[in-house]
Amino acid sequence: MYLTVKETAEYLSMPESYIESLIVQNKIRTVHDGEQHLIFKDQFNMHLEQMEKYKKDLADYYNEPIPEDIDVKDED
Repeated sequence: MYLTVKETAEYLSMPESYIESLIVQNKIRTVHDGEQHLIFKDQFNMHLEQMEKYKKDLADYYNEPIPEDIDVKDED
């Protein structure tokens, strides 16, 4: 399925200007139909999977309890 720049920005939760800059830098593959750029939606699957994994790992890290403070006595 192909998306417009606006639809892609909404899908990825990013500003349209950023998507357009990625297109200019050739970091996103597009098809130009003469009027607008069309972007293949499935090329972002890996990115979205990695973002979900990162969010899960970050949530797990923040939910991990803080270890008890080890009371170490300094010997002089």
